[in-house]
Amino acid sequence: MHPDGWHLTEDIGDFLAHAGDFLRSRPALHTMALTVTENLRRLGPARAGTPAPVFGYLEQCGEVQATFYRLPPRGLSVTILTPEQAEILVARLTSFGHSLPSVSAEHHTAAAFAEAWRRQTGVKLTLRAQLRLHRLGVLAPPEPAPVGRGRLAGERDHEHILGWCREFAADVGEAVTINADSWSGSRFAEKRYTFWLAPDGTPVSMAGVTPMVAGQVRVDPVYTPADLRGHGYAAAVTVEVSRAALAAGATDVVLFTNAANPTSNALYRRIGYVPIADWATYDFTPTEPNAS
Repeated sequence: MHPDGWHLTEDIGDFLAHAGDFLRSRPALHTMALTVTENLRRLGPARAGTPAPVFGYLEQCGEVQATFYRLPPRGLSVTILTPEQAEILVARLTSFGHSLPSVSAEHHTAAAFAEAWRRQTGVKLTLRAQLRLHRLGVLAPPEPAPVGRGRLAGERDHEHILGWCREFAADVGEAVTINADSWSGSRFAEKRYTFWLAPDGTPVSMAGVTPMVAGQVRVDPVYTPADLRGHGYAAAVTVEVSRAALAAGATDVVLFTNAANPTSNALYRRIGYVPIADWATYDFTPTEPNAS
């Protein structure tokens, strides 16, 4: 048994051996950690010359209470913490000389960690994103349904998917490069995609789904080109992939929305998704030292 406290490791196998049961205990809330760590486990050790991921788990009285992961150069992603747990984690990370560009977590946790990090390091905090996590309750297909049908995307659709993922990333403000060379290392590559097709067979909307881990899948991204919005295509393709996930045995089907977008939040509620948590991302910007 490990002593109480935070334990850090770069070994995905060691991390999952200790924290895997904890992550699987709340699959909807832990969707990001489950999918990211499963992908890393499948891919194996980081390539030579690339920064190694860092993982951590908080053990108290022989039980894991919280976890985090970081994939440099990205920021920290952490499960729900109390303010005291956040303070202790910040102290542990700074004592080892870790620097962070950001933190992403449930909004109370993110705020507590960000404020503790500011006090310890003097950085400037910027709230970059506010998201809402939803879990599927009872699926409710739109009535009337838009004309068309769903189709699972295949190899022949790769360029189309790549282009729409690029447009989606631009729409939501993700600073990523998505092209043929960078695709395999992007967060979009691991997913399976479905199109909603117009009656003539033209794709008009798209939804991706993560591989199932611990019974949960995440719908991401959902994208409709701007000139095709307002016809119910996003709802239809989301219902299509949600129904397929349930048929495949998923017990938790989740998705994130922009918490400030009433249109998308209302859309997903209408088809059966229920909000379960708010999420936030804070960026950390070093402050310039005073000139002497």
